[in-house]
Amino acid sequence: MARERAAGRPAKRRLPTKEELRVWREFIETAEALRAELASRLQSECGLSTGDYAVLLALSEAPGRRLRSSELAAGIRWERSRLSHHLGRMERRGLIRREDCATDSRGAEVVLETAGAEAFRRATVPHLRAVRELFVDALTPEQLAAAADLAAALGSHLDP
Repeated sequence: MARERAAGRPAKRRLPTKEELRVWREFIETAEALRAELASRLQSECGLSTGDYAVLLALSEAPGRRLRSSELAAGIRWERSRLSHHLGRMERRGLIRREDCATDSRGAEVVLETAGAEAFRRATVPHLRAVRELFVDALTPEQLAAAADLAAALGSHLDP
């Protein structure tokens, strides 16, 4: 590969082996099943979607319980258009409100409403219990440390 790059030719990319693909599929399918179960419980127990929870969490941790829309989108890793549509639904439910940004007339800030803070507060303990039951309790301390290493490696590879 290095010789091909040095000669100005694109390097041939190796495809994953059968075993690597098996691990990949198992990883993705298990992660999706875990996310689906957490989402189902959050919705049935608390009436919130995982998107609602992500937005409410970010706002609850923000100074003054408010963030610029662009900062919120970046913080939860959503496209701005997806966030805008989701915020509209949350605003109609009284969980958040949008205000013009005081420091920049082009921007808007998303503000956590009292009802949103209360919904987040009510959802946090049941959600964290589900995380413990479905994720933490399924792993040994060593596996949990390995999962942290895996997440860090993947995260740094995706976001150098």
